[in-house]
Amino acid sequence: MQKHILITGANRGLGLEFTKQYLAEASHVTATYRQSSTAVALHELQAQYPNSLSLVKLDITAETDCQQLGDMMRDQSIDVLINNAGIADADGHQFGELNTKNWQQVMLTNAIAPLLLTQTLIQPVVRAQGKIIFITSRMGSIADNNSGQRYSYRSSKAALNAAAKSLAVDLEADGIAVGILHPGWVQTDMGGSNAWITAEQSVAQMRERIEALNLGNTGHFLHADGTNLPW
Repeated sequence: MQKHILITGANRGLGLEFTKQYLAEASHVTATYRQSSTAVALHELQAQYPNSLSLVKLDITAETDCQQLGDMMRDQSIDVLINNAGIADADGHQFGELNTKNWQQVMLTNAIAPLLLTQTLIQPVVRAQGKIIFITSRMGSIADNNSGQRYSYRSSKAALNAAAKSLAVDLEADGIAVGILHPGWVQTDMGGSNAWITAEQSVAQMRERIEALNLGNTGHFLHADGTNLPW
């Protein structure tokens, strides 16, 4: 049976690569994007896979958008929900430059919105006995923080990790496994051209982690290569 994969923030970087790889293995993908002007590559993919790729315009921080997506998915099944959408802290990331507006936006986008969207989509996931994935960052590790700075981004990913771990505990009785994955330092708009691995390599590794995810390893904080990361 064809799997249904839902990916947020799919217009570029890791989200776009997840979309490409899952389409190549004949899955049906629902891919979300925030702005039409940045979704050219997705629309080109849809021309190649008209029956396998559904595109949805979605701002994950807008509750009305999320509810509309929930209504669309109400009678469907979601085998893998990949919460990939997120933002960096381009401004105010050093001490002395911190500001409320930036910090709140980063926290809302990276930590709060993914959980609220997952809450909205939980019934289609349960129906499929599916999996829930959160793309996080090693920068959310408190134990591994030896370089400081990036206050809003680090705290948002630490919050996401904590919430995702709680979700893994809460959903275990429903048979739903939760993956918390650090993609590595990846050559994307966010990671930069000097990063160590390509999006293609990172996503291939993360797909291996997703395939291996089960109730025995739910809620683990993992590097894309499978290494356990400290909280």
